[in-house]
Amino acid sequence: MSMTEIDSWAVDLADVTFIYPWVGSEVVMAIVGIALWILWHIWQLRHENQTYEEEAQKYANADNMKRAADND
Repeated sequence: MSMTEIDSWAVDLADVTFIYPWVGSEVVMAIVGIALWILWHIWQLRHENQTYEEEAQKYANADNMKRAADND
């Protein structure tokens, strides 16, 4: 299955215009990818901080703190 009219690569590529789909949208795709990557990191940090706070509230009491300090 060919997406272009090229049957053989034994041609002068200067004469060929588009050799892959979505030519010209690389910058937009890079910006979208970087934005999604940053948003994922923000979500991940918030989720981990929320989990940490829940576990700290659940397990942080005077007995647990004393046992943790005594195990050193």
